[in-house]
Amino acid sequence: MKESKPIVKVIVYAVIAAALVGIGIATGIFSSFGSAFQGISLSPSSVMKVILMAAIVLAVANLLIFILSLFRGGKNRSQTFVSVIGNVVRYAAAIIIICWGLKILGADIGTVVAGIGILALIIGFGANSLIADLVTGIFMIFENQYNVGDYIEVDGFRGKVTSIGIRTTCLEDAGGNVKIINNSSMTNILNRSDHSSKAVSVIGIPYDGDLPVLEAKIPDMMHAIYEAHKDIMLSEPQYLGVEELAESSVNLKFVVEVEDTNIYSGGRILNRELFLRFKEAGVEVPFPQLDVHQK
Repeated sequence: MKESKPIVKVIVYAVIAAALVGIGIATGIFSSFGSAFQGISLSPSSVMKVILMAAIVLAVANLLIFILSLFRGGKNRSQTFVSVIGNVVRYAAAIIIICWGLKILGADIGTVVAGIGILALIIGFGANSLIADLVTGIFMIFENQYNVGDYIEVDGFRGKVTSIGIRTTCLEDAGGNVKIINNSSMTNILNRSDHSSKAVSVIGIPYDGDLPVLEAKIPDMMHAIYEAHKDIMLSEPQYLGVEELAESSVNLKFVVEVEDTNIYSGGRILNRELFLRFKEAGVEVPFPQLDVHQK
């Protein structure tokens, strides 16, 4: 049933577009648009001029994009504008090549632009999502919701913003997977770059262990762990207390402040260090056990 929905939409949009085109033909609004191409000359010289013009425009556009790329090492906000402006330059280059090329070939650009406006109105019935992407992208950029280089989470996908266009946003997760999301779908965004993150570790001790004695040793453990991993941890790990009275253990919770890029590695390091230091302190981390009572 789900597979048939896109087909149904295509059919509906095609019927609407065909009806509107038929109305346009009946009312004669396309007659002037067609006359705009009557003066086109496809002589070898005009074709060569178009090719030369396209090469010049593309060279200038690529030069501008290269110059913009030199500023990518700055702050996230400046990288965002560089990404967006580069995207706009590509679209502008394509539009200039089309319009200037038609002008060189002898077409009436004014009439062509007016005709394109009518066609855009017709196509707009089936391209409302494209317009939504463009408008949403503009608002997101000016509202500074996120920038290139930020780590954000969208619908459960967590990654680094690698580029922002006027239509799409690209995210790359820790595994190098790239997800391209339409700007209109960028909802419920959690920007994790606005502040540091906390890596969490929950480790269990036996029920017959001496918790007060262990808690007296924890501050020294936290200081030693921080001194050994200052490159990852922004501050000393914190002991939050008993998290859960589980079936086979008393679970203790620890957190440490890290950059969002290190949230997973920070958690793994904290797990390892706590396991080793608890073992040195004579506290065995328990494993699931089952007691059988027989009458």
